[in-house]
Amino acid sequence: MQLRRRAFLTTASASAIANSVLAAEEPIIEPDLPIIDPHHHMWDRPGATSAFSHFLLPDLLEQLNTGHKIIATVFIEAGSMYRADGPAELRSLGETEFATGQAAMSASGAYGPIKAVAGIVGNVDLQLGARAGEIMEMHMRIAGARFKGIRYNYAHTDVPMPGRGMNPKPAHLLADPIFRQGFAQLAPHGLSYDGTGYDPQLPELVDLARGFPETTIVLNHASMPFMMGFNPRPRADVFKTWARDMRLLATCANVNVKLGGFGLPGPPAAAGDPKPGAADLAALWKPYIETSIDAFGVDRCMFESNYPSDAPVCSYRTIWNVFKTIAAKATPTEKAALFGGTAKRVYRLDI
Repeated sequence: MQLRRRAFLTTASASAIANSVLAAEEPIIEPDLPIIDPHHHMWDRPGATSAFSHFLLPDLLEQLNTGHKIIATVFIEAGSMYRADGPAELRSLGETEFATGQAAMSASGAYGPIKAVAGIVGNVDLQLGARAGEIMEMHMRIAGARFKGIRYNYAHTDVPMPGRGMNPKPAHLLADPIFRQGFAQLAPHGLSYDGTGYDPQLPELVDLARGFPETTIVLNHASMPFMMGFNPRPRADVFKTWARDMRLLATCANVNVKLGGFGLPGPPAAAGDPKPGAADLAALWKPYIETSIDAFGVDRCMFESNYPSDAPVCSYRTIWNVFKTIAAKATPTEKAALFGGTAKRVYRLDI
């Protein structure tokens, strides 16, 4: 089936999202393959109209129990449940408190054997410089051993992207001396760095990784190469540049890559666009995933659901079928790394 680029949503009505998720499901591929999902979110947004404005532990577990063998997950910050008052730089502590509570519910065993939120990646403003270290310690006191790292996005682009904020962060943030003072606090505290930026920013991440070889870096969503849907340059040219820069980044041994989040960018879907199945999405995503694995190796790559952010594209069970389709020819050892081993190592999970 020929898929049009506009079938991948960034904005959608609640009914469109629900229809995507409730579409006829395909049989589970390799149901006994253990999976650690290293990238999902949770939130509750009263008053929002999205079908996924409410996504708490019971909602997450509903997805985790749809047929794949999910054994554990890692929660990634999403700007949810911040404290309503107090100093601005401390408000993100509220999200860590929230995630820790959800993790405690899962750890009780009352909700089943899956170790949901076995790891927590929170948010600290690295533009605070050296002061960021003190706030990292506050998050660690709240979450204890579950607290694994910090995500602080650096996304900036001059390409117009309807429906998305163009410049949530200033240009060349990764080179900023004050930011780097904050970044320097990660390794001494035993924390990793999750970063989300656009593919043209890959050379900037290379420079950061080379400057801090002792800091474990996790590139989210393979640097979102599907943002090329907004790029006026030919897609083949953009892919070529992205692939070149990913190979350069792979020379930095401290960098790991999350493979997923490809459903995030793109114009709104048109009414009547076909709902993609696992084979359709596998064909579309395979060049990016295989290029990443070829560059970094399976021991530095991990599949991620990015749920519920990717829910407009397909269901949770379909996302994992996509990855299993792409990895069909991998050896059992390679699959073990891609579907869980890398995540366990990077996030120091006691599973």
